[in-house]
Amino acid sequence: MKTIAIIPARGDSKRLPQKNIKILGGIPLLAYSIQYAQANSDIIDEIYVSTDDHEIKKNAILFGAKVIDRPKSLSGDLEPTVSALKNVLEQLDDDRVENVILLQPTNPLRPESLLKDAFEIYEEENCDSLFTVTRNHQKFGKIQRKKFIPFNYKIGQRSQDLEPLFYENGLLYISKAKLILEDKIISENAFTLIIDHIFTKIDIDTQEDFDYTEWIITKNKK
Repeated sequence: MKTIAIIPARGDSKRLPQKNIKILGGIPLLAYSIQYAQANSDIIDEIYVSTDDHEIKKNAILFGAKVIDRPKSLSGDLEPTVSALKNVLEQLDDDRVENVILLQPTNPLRPESLLKDAFEIYEEENCDSLFTVTRNHQKFGKIQRKKFIPFNYKIGQRSQDLEPLFYENGLLYISKAKLILEDKIISENAFTLIIDHIFTKIDIDTQEDFDYTEWIITKNKK
């Protein structure tokens, strides 16, 4: 059986045009996820980039990934990520593919051992899906009739005493191929892997996100 990595990278980015091939630390943003998959070749058998964009396709091939052409009908702003993954599986039509690792190009930096550790858990726990989360330490609330209503705390409560809340950080998803063919990435009994790392704060959607990531890369090199 096979484990493949899929990197969904559409071309039409509104807030940061062509962000998936924007040069970050000397290489295109997309290349970070490709290289991460290549560094885990003992787990990943094949690497696919799903895209509707010619320039992204050229860059993906240049850095050693295979490309699946994504139909324009599956490339809109409101189209869920699972539709791109499902399209890759349907085009491959390979019943040997058992596991799919989703690497989002907008999360370019990942702890080196993350995939190895996560995949071991995925197999040991016999999961049909696994994804990474990070604990949040902020005080949230909502505004009703111009008044702030606390959501996860009481006024005056210390941050360290908050009930733990977690957010989906986007660093890594592992799913059974059969689950994706049912239009799901995360199942109801998915294993949630808690990660506490500076890279969990990186999710590139704006120029400010991009600049922050570039600063992190420069700082780590020094």
